[in-house]
Amino acid sequence: MARHLPRPPGVLARVADAAIEGPIITSFTRIGYTLRRRLFHWRPLDDYDLTGRVVAVTGPTSGLGEAAARQLARMGADLVLIARDREKAEVVQAQIAAEAGQASIAIADLGDLESVRAAATRIRGDHGRLDALIHNAGALLEQRRTTPAGIEVTVAVHVVGPFLLTALLLPLLRATPGSRVITVSSGGMYAAGLAVNSLQMGEDDYRGTEQYARAKRAQVTLNELWAERVPDVRFHALHPGWADTPGVEASLPRFRKVVGPLLRDPQQGADTMIWLAADDGAPLQTTGRFWGDRRPRSIHKLPSTRRTDTPDRRRRLWDEVSRMAGREP
Repeated sequence: MARHLPRPPGVLARVADAAIEGPIITSFTRIGYTLRRRLFHWRPLDDYDLTGRVVAVTGPTSGLGEAAARQLARMGADLVLIARDREKAEVVQAQIAAEAGQASIAIADLGDLESVRAAATRIRGDHGRLDALIHNAGALLEQRRTTPAGIEVTVAVHVVGPFLLTALLLPLLRATPGSRVITVSSGGMYAAGLAVNSLQMGEDDYRGTEQYARAKRAQVTLNELWAERVPDVRFHALHPGWADTPGVEASLPRFRKVVGPLLRDPQQGADTMIWLAADDGAPLQTTGRFWGDRRPRSIHKLPSTRRTDTPDRRRRLWDEVSRMAGREP
C-alpha cells in the first residue's frame, strides 16, 4: 500500500478555505468538497488500512451511513451495523461480504431505549474492542410523534439514544487505545440556539425542521461535553455538507429540487465521517471538535446562537439528557 504523507496547508490554502466557508452555497455543496480536496491534498480513503479495527455505525442501510459502512469495510474494518430494519441491514451485510469485507448486525431503534440497551449488550458480548462508534442515524418528521418513553422522536433518535449508546459502550471504548466517538450533525444546527427547556417542541408550535435543528445543536454541544468528561476517548462531531440522500429526498423535496445538481453524492458527504474514524493524525491529537471537509469549524455562525451557549445551559442539557436516558455516565 502506497504511503501518503499529508502536506501541511499553506497560507493561500487556508485563505481560500476561509473564502469558501463564508457563503453556504460554496461551503456546503459539492463545490466546497471538490475545492478543499484539491487545496489540502487529501489522503485518499482507500490508502488507509483499518484491519483489526472494529467500527460500529448507526443508520447504515442508506445514504451517508451505507456509503460509510461500505467504504470502511473496503478499508479492512470489522463493521458492526446498528440498524432498525434487519432485512435492510442484511442487504448491506451481503454487499459488504461480496466486496470481501465483514460485518455483523446489532438491531436497535435509537428511539427505543430498551432496544439500545439490548444492542449495546450484544456488541459488548461479541467484541473485545471498539475503535470507533459513529452516530449517523437520523429522523426529520413533519408531524410530532413520541416514543413509548414519551420523548419526541427526533430528540430521541438524535440525542437521547446516542447518548445512552455511548454511555453503555464507554467501557469498551476506554479499553481500546485510540478509540473515538463520531457524531454526524447538520448545517441546520447553525440556525438554532442551545435549548434545554424547549429542546422538545410541543404539539402547538411543532415544526419538523426547527425540531431537527434544535436536536442537532444539542448533539454538537454534547460532543464537547463528552470530550471534557472523558479525556481517554476522542469525541468529534461533523457537518457532512448538503448531500443527496434518501432522507433529503423524503423530508426536504423542495430543497432537493432547488439545489439539485450542487448536492454532494453520499460518498462525498460521508468522507469526513470516515476520515475521522480512520486517520491517526488530527482526529487523535484533538477532541471535542466540530469538523467540515476535514477541517475544524466553529459551531456558531450567528451571535444569537452564541449567546444561548452558556455554562448553565450546558450543565442543564447534560443533566436533562442523562435523566431522559436513565443513565449518568
